[in-house]
Amino acid sequence: MKKIAAIAAVLFWSTCAYAQDRTITVASTTSTEQSGLFGYLLPLFSKAEGIEVKVVAVGTGQALDIGRRGDADVVFVHDRPAEDKFMSEGQGVKRFDVMYNDFIIVGPKGDPAKIAGGKDVAEALRKIAAAKAPFISRGDKSGTHAAELRLWKEAGIDIAAGKEGWYREIGQGMGPALNMASSSNAYLLSDRGTWLSFRNRGELAILTEGDKRLFNQYGVMLVNPATHPNIKAKDGQAFIDWLVSPKGQDAIAGYKVGGEQLFFPNASH
Repeated sequence: MKKIAAIAAVLFWSTCAYAQDRTITVASTTSTEQSGLFGYLLPLFSKAEGIEVKVVAVGTGQALDIGRRGDADVVFVHDRPAEDKFMSEGQGVKRFDVMYNDFIIVGPKGDPAKIAGGKDVAEALRKIAAAKAPFISRGDKSGTHAAELRLWKEAGIDIAAGKEGWYREIGQGMGPALNMASSSNAYLLSDRGTWLSFRNRGELAILTEGDKRLFNQYGVMLVNPATHPNIKAKDGQAFIDWLVSPKGQDAIAGYKVGGEQLFFPNASH
């Protein structure tokens, strides 16, 4: 009888340990966290699938490096060239489109560079550089930072020349960058989702939007368990499958701030 009780106890604790171990780590961008999307989305996933999600919210470059080290099961980011490189290195199993939003240029309502109302992002950046108006860059190798650098290049502006004056790299996420821009009345490239959930706007307003070059696609990838055997492949893939399923896509579409939708699902089913 004692032997049966001991076996039952072992089975009970083994089951509990398995249940507790159904936790995955997702390395993701700061925008998914700071926009409030994950705070809304992850409880829905956990309730549906019984899997808890631990988020490491950093810039896309750092998130992909975390994946390369095998310290996350899934990466959820927004820099397609960097994602393609990650896949070509054999670090991911398969990449899936999940959702999109767009980037915007925000700046002081006084608008010293006179960019308000324009849709041409390259022209807006040229005007900011010509006016030597204060510009805050995340400078953190994030997806937003990578997009910003591409846009400066397309505008024909060598930002290295501005680094000791009007152009300031802070090496931080979207929230701190917005706070810095707000406190210093500076221009900034932001993702729309974080901007909509940002409350400390001060004199900042959206000044340039709508250029097709400001499109911002998000993708998700399971870290390759063949490269990193510690990866929780089954539960990580369950998270990805849920994100791109009709239920996950509906949940993404349902997240709003002030009645405004922050992300637009576009997974291919």
